[in-house]
Amino acid sequence: MRIATLVLGLSLLATGVTAAAPDSDNGYLKLGFDRLAGYKFVQPPTDPATDGKNPPTGEEQIPAEVKAWSGQKAEVTGFMLPTKLENGMATEFLLMANQMACCYGAVPNMNEWIVVRMPHGTAVTQDVPLTFYGKLKIGAMFENGYMTGIYEFDAEKKAESP
Repeated sequence: MRIATLVLGLSLLATGVTAAAPDSDNGYLKLGFDRLAGYKFVQPPTDPATDGKNPPTGEEQIPAEVKAWSGQKAEVTGFMLPTKLENGMATEFLLMANQMACCYGAVPNMNEWIVVRMPHGTAVTQDVPLTFYGKLKIGAMFENGYMTGIYEFDAEKKAESP
């Protein structure tokens, strides 16, 4: 039993995923990109032969611990990159682990962003970390036959600025 526990711990360390359960705050799991991006994820190539049907997802790369957070209420912090605006408010945006994609052109790994939808919108705020509360969904997302992400978030609210 001790050897199995040691092997599990070492394999989690090798993937970068921590064995400790995430903290919780008022019913929301506190999930940072240290956990969400704490493992290697390689986007599978688009296979034109599938004609958009049953494309490869890469979901086998997502650790079981991470998949277990799908459908849970979560608190996540990251940097906003607006993708859809309505009346000057961001209703859809990427919440990213860092600012590199915004300012310096580095393409982040697919597990380093979350597609956030916030129907009532929020003010566009860039270059500062923001915290959102809502429901996290984990699994491959596709748009027009192309994989667009593995994390989706239905945001309920944004944390008040200090």
